[in-house]
Amino acid sequence: METSQNQQHAVCGKEAIDLLNCVAQSPFDQEKCLSLLQALRQCAIDKKVKKFSLAEQTREQADSSGKKQL
Repeated sequence: METSQNQQHAVCGKEAIDLLNCVAQSPFDQEKCLSLLQALRQCAIDKKVKKFSLAEQTREQADSSGKKQL
């Protein structure tokens, strides 16, 4: 069951999405992306992030490891 806590945005999620969208844009604006990279880095420092992961990837890995044990 999902709670409101599970539905909250990921830590530094906005900064990460902004950076990813910047690198996907054409034409590529390196200065803008560098600024967004710095914003993501600062957020990670401020929030004391040790490691990022994708929720879907984590779920898939858990599912596949569960199937291997059967």
